[in-house]
Amino acid sequence: MDSLDKLQGLVESCREDFNKAKGGNKAAGTRVRKTMQEIKNLAQEIRKEMLESKDG
Repeated sequence: MDSLDKLQGLVESCREDFNKAKGGNKAAGTRVRKTMQEIKNLAQEIRKEMLESKDG
């Protein structure tokens, strides 16, 4: 699985917990924050890969 597919999967998996968190579910809010951190880290890795391929 390439990085963009993984990123898309993380976003999709976060959607249900996001809706639960909006309804007041605190545990779902925690899961959303954790997943969003993973998304941020993966996006940074993708950005780094693109910069390296540009410079290479």
